[in-house]
Amino acid sequence: MKRPVVLATMVAVAVAAIPAATASTAAPRTDAFARLPPAAAAGELVFYGHIRSLTRKGSRYELRFDPAWLLEGVTAERAAVDDKVLAPGEPVPNDNYTRDESHKLLTFLVPPGARVTVLTNGGTKGIASTPIGVAELAQIVAGRNPKHRALFGRVVGFGFWARVATDTVRSLDEQYHP
Repeated sequence: MKRPVVLATMVAVAVAAIPAATASTAAPRTDAFARLPPAAAAGELVFYGHIRSLTRKGSRYELRFDPAWLLEGVTAERAAVDDKVLAPGEPVPNDNYTRDESHKLLTFLVPPGARVTVLTNGGTKGIASTPIGVAELAQIVAGRNPKHRALFGRVVGFGFWARVATDTVRSLDEQYHP
């Protein structure tokens, strides 16, 4: 009679240990960068490009955005050769290439509460993806740095991922680009 109870207890302990074991191997990322590009929910699109302006318009902001293609690997190499930026067989620096074909701007609406991250220099901790507000990003794009953040590079020149639903930005995340 005791044997089935002991066996059942051992099975229960083993089954209970499985989630704990898998949880330790599936720990969340602890690196300084957000995982980009962000995942888009149904009905959303993700664009890569450059912010040209971000201005307050009534209760929200208006983003003027220059979409581009951030390409990697063979795709980047062949696009750079096609664009006559590289000679055939020449490696693509940092294994990526940005193709910005038209410089035609798209206009998106940005609510004040949209999620925004920019790259900052964390000193000994290196480059970090730092959350800020839309109002602060608008000031940074305009050439000011109201909170005197140690921004990594020029925010206006770096690319951003814009997660958009219809015409409204849900998030803007600055992309590290060597």
